[in-house]
Amino acid sequence: MDFDNFIAVDWSGDKSKFQKGISVAQCPMGRYPPKIIKPEDRYWSRCSLIKWLLKEVTEKKTLIGFDFSFSYPFYDCFSYFPGIKDSPISPYKLWEKIDNINNKLGNFYGGGIWSKEPYSNYYNSPNLKGTLYKSRRRFTEIEAKNKIHSPSPTFNCVGPGAVGTGSLAGMRVLNFLKNKINIWPFNNSIFQKKSVAVEIFPTYYFRYARVKPEKNIGYALDKINQALSHYGCNSLPKDIIIGGPDQDDADAIVSAAAMRYFSNNRNCWNVPKVSKKEGWIFGV
Repeated sequence: MDFDNFIAVDWSGDKSKFQKGISVAQCPMGRYPPKIIKPEDRYWSRCSLIKWLLKEVTEKKTLIGFDFSFSYPFYDCFSYFPGIKDSPISPYKLWEKIDNINNKLGNFYGGGIWSKEPYSNYYNSPNLKGTLYKSRRRFTEIEAKNKIHSPSPTFNCVGPGAVGTGSLAGMRVLNFLKNKINIWPFNNSIFQKKSVAVEIFPTYYFRYARVKPEKNIGYALDKINQALSHYGCNSLPKDIIIGGPDQDDADAIVSAAAMRYFSNNRNCWNVPKVSKKEGWIFGV
């Protein structure tokens, strides 16, 4: 699939007005290394990021990668929230449900669901560990683990590497964007001219390139460039500063290069049918 523009977003679901952990990298087609895009304010907020993205997608055909889960496990229990009579049965209804529950909270924050019964029972949250919380896995996470590495369970919202809080905010964003861009793999029209959003997993892309973080250092510049080289990308300059509380810039940069690399492989777009309910990590 042909894109003019690639944008990777290392995401954050925190409750603050601004998200220190959001990092955005952008690159065109070719071998150019991704560049970090700085916000107008000191940090991005989710609202300011989406406003900027909407401008980008109207000017160029863009592949956008978000580092959060686009959906929840479904086929293990044949329900996102087993036991709830009116549990959503499609990703679109899931996003709508989460957005409605949190509609009084600004900046797309999604943590209001932790206080909303019966849904709160399904999460391991800062408020409580729900009585129905389980370490459920989507098919794409099982596949990622079998191949290289798996993310944290989607209902887990506590601890290092937890994706649950970010995914709640992210699903609110997807509900907002669903009529503005194509959201893969749920939308069958991805080969039209609209821009496309995909789910990304930065750690998977580093490991796919045989790069692991060093203890107490993380990803040094030579390791980042090693990953970029694997994805057919030129190296970053020696004087670049890799920022973010958890090397978020590194995650965004390598993800953007990986997205560009995988986008040319048609097999990456052909994923199992279970993805229509559960989503799929791009490149897995």
